[in-house]
Amino acid sequence: MKQSVNTSVLVIDDEELVRDNIEDILTPRRAVAEDAEISLAASILFDTQPEILTPRSSNIPQFTVAKAANGMAGTQMVKDAVENGSPYAVIFLDMRMPGWDGLETVIQIRKYDSKAEIIFITAYSDHSIEDIVERAGQNVGYHCKPYAAEEIISLATKAVTDYDRLRNLEKLIESISSIGLNKYQLNSLLKNILDQLAISVGTNMALLGKLNEDYSYEKILSIGAIEERINLDELITRVKAIHIETDEVVQMDDLILAKMDCYSVFAVLQKHEKLKTEKLYLLKLFVQNAAQAIRNAELVEQLIQKEKLSVVGKAIGMVMHDLRSPIKNMQMITKMMREEGNTSEWTDMLDRCAYQASEIFDYFLDFLKETTFESRLLNLKYIVSEGVDLAAGTSDHKDININQAIPDTLMVNGDERKLKRVVMNLVNNAIDALKNKNVSMPEVGISAQLNTAGDQIVLTIRDNGPGIPQDILKSLFEPFVTRNKSEGTGLGLAIVKQNITAHNGSIEVENNNGAVFKISLPISA
Repeated sequence: MKQSVNTSVLVIDDEELVRDNIEDILTPRRAVAEDAEISLAASILFDTQPEILTPRSSNIPQFTVAKAANGMAGTQMVKDAVENGSPYAVIFLDMRMPGWDGLETVIQIRKYDSKAEIIFITAYSDHSIEDIVERAGQNVGYHCKPYAAEEIISLATKAVTDYDRLRNLEKLIESISSIGLNKYQLNSLLKNILDQLAISVGTNMALLGKLNEDYSYEKILSIGAIEERINLDELITRVKAIHIETDEVVQMDDLILAKMDCYSVFAVLQKHEKLKTEKLYLLKLFVQNAAQAIRNAELVEQLIQKEKLSVVGKAIGMVMHDLRSPIKNMQMITKMMREEGNTSEWTDMLDRCAYQASEIFDYFLDFLKETTFESRLLNLKYIVSEGVDLAAGTSDHKDININQAIPDTLMVNGDERKLKRVVMNLVNNAIDALKNKNVSMPEVGISAQLNTAGDQIVLTIRDNGPGIPQDILKSLFEPFVTRNKSEGTGLGLAIVKQNITAHNGSIEVENNNGAVFKISLPISA
């Protein structure tokens, strides 16, 4: 039989007869060879045909067996095997031995090998099962003497099969953190691995997500009906109560929580029993590598976005080169028309449009090049009013009521042009949402006030539209994130975020009877 699994077995027992017996059961080739020699000698002596021995079943692994007469010697063999890169898959261990007993031996072995399948083979024990589990961990088995050969073969076969399956799953889990995938590809891979891990752990319900500092939970993916089975709010309350540290795995009755940084896996067990140490380790390993893989995917996405922005920057540079002269000519023509006394409201509108086109080009280039801004003391009411006027010049909002409630006294240090554009972009987005969804009695509200600490101005821009789709709410300020807009580059809100950050401010968004943007800016010195 072709060997593809680790079938290395160590037998630790102070009785030589037991050690040899288990070796003969698991490796019958030596016994078969001796029997064959006896059969051949008998055939010669008695002039008979040699006995034909029945070959071993091909379904049974070809074990290799090593032996140790005491716990100290066995532990040293385990240590040497791990250091040599050839660890034992299964360790059969007697409980009552002189020197280190079986329990002490396991405790020492686990210092060097936490993965080997350990099976106690003993007639008597000075320790209860609960004591063994408490001190040696869950990753042990227990079988009583006397034993049958078939039982030893069955135990060893199952143990090496479990060991191999867990090692393969371990390698697969470890590999995900080094694979460069986008978020869609990564989620498919993580779901596949989580399915396999769930089978190993003994559950058909698991949830991978992001546990934020405020204990809000963002689902990444799930298997089974876990969201129907458990109440996430109650679960988070339980998690807060026990203060789970990062890089930790905790079992709470039928629920397992593995946590790494802000990422975690919740799993609901089918049976109310403690998981073996090895399976808890795999859950922890999965979360560790999934967290790293997710971070890698985010870096990949950021790199792709930077490449897109670079392409956009080059394209806009070429467009600006071609359009610079026509735009300047428009402004020159309107100037000549005024000098000749040929003016009208269309002349002013043409002049305004040329100016806005030039401003928009400069604005995008500022974003792509991340240029510095010029800061000075500004009146916020003036900034908002000008931003709304800019929006009026680019959007049809005659049927939309725009309410401004900005105190005259609020002052802010900042770049006038950039802050106007922030207001313009947010108002334009609100207008687009209201028009696209045919909202009755559409309205945009703009207000500002000092925060409770009195050190920041909070500018709020809200609409009474349908709100922002939930699936893009968290990524709304990333470049090229847009939805249901007939026009737009997908850069508007990314530019808004960049400009607010440059002012040492912050921006948040939520849905509350429409989309609500809250901008916090430091007050003037």
